[in-house]
Amino acid sequence: MAKNYTQSSSSTQIEMNPSKPATHTIIWLHGLGANGNDFVSIVSELSLPDSVAIRFIFPHAPFRAISIYQGQRMRAWFDIHSRDIDRYVEKSDFDASIDQIAKIIDIEKGAISTEKIFLAGFSQGAAIALAAGLSYPETLGGVMSLSGCLPHAETWFANNTVNKKLPVFLAHGTEDDILPIALSEMTAATLKEKDFSVTFHKYPMAHTVCDKEVRDISEWIAEHT
Repeated sequence: MAKNYTQSSSSTQIEMNPSKPATHTIIWLHGLGANGNDFVSIVSELSLPDSVAIRFIFPHAPFRAISIYQGQRMRAWFDIHSRDIDRYVEKSDFDASIDQIAKIIDIEKGAISTEKIFLAGFSQGAAIALAAGLSYPETLGGVMSLSGCLPHAETWFANNTVNKKLPVFLAHGTEDDILPIALSEMTAATLKEKDFSVTFHKYPMAHTVCDKEVRDISEWIAEHT
């Protein structure tokens, strides 16, 4: 358990709440086949100062049949039809997952302004975090995309009306053989072309998260909260 945090759970998500009233929220999305528990430990690993009161929400993706795994059912933000994930993904699943995250934001903004709500995600979760952040109709605080990509990119840019300057943290492993780093490089280039504020870090790792990355995330959060 992270210091000065209390944990609560429901059928749809896990929350880590600071001991004092939260001033910011980070909604953190897991990867394929995992669940909200996957990143709960990062709250303590970030070693954020006590002066930063952040509520962390870790939603569970629904169970879906995954085509590239012969229809095996697992928690997933969207179905995958091909290893060429930046192109061949189920768009209707994308829309449903974005709606799920938007509803969480809608609840949070009853107590916290949207400018202080951040989205983060790993792998599949990174794709949804980016798409949800770009398409949300009110200004958000920023998005963290870890080892991810942005399928159907032009769709989300076309839907982006207010989050045109959204701060974006991108991170990827140079040895990633699940989602090649070229996908994040492409995402970074596209975002920069459209004048987004992009921070991009590369690490000598596979499809995972490393200690240096966690420190860089912590610094980025401190800078933007």
